[in-house]
Amino acid sequence: MITTATRKNRVTRGRSLHWQPVEGRDEILVRVIPDRGERARRLLGTGHKFSPDRDAVAEFLAERAAER
Repeated sequence: MITTATRKNRVTRGRSLHWQPVEGRDEILVRVIPDRGERARRLLGTGHKFSPDRDAVAEFLAERAAER
């Protein structure tokens, strides 16, 4: 189940939460689902390794040569 919580910790509107029961235990795992801005900040710069200017083959060969 996914709900949202206010700043006063009321489950209505605000931050999105994912509620998941833990199998075999009397527990519920609650995770905060980041908003779009937070997800974008977390992903910022992660795609640089897929840049079209990058020569992945040359980098691989250099890594292999360094291992010798």
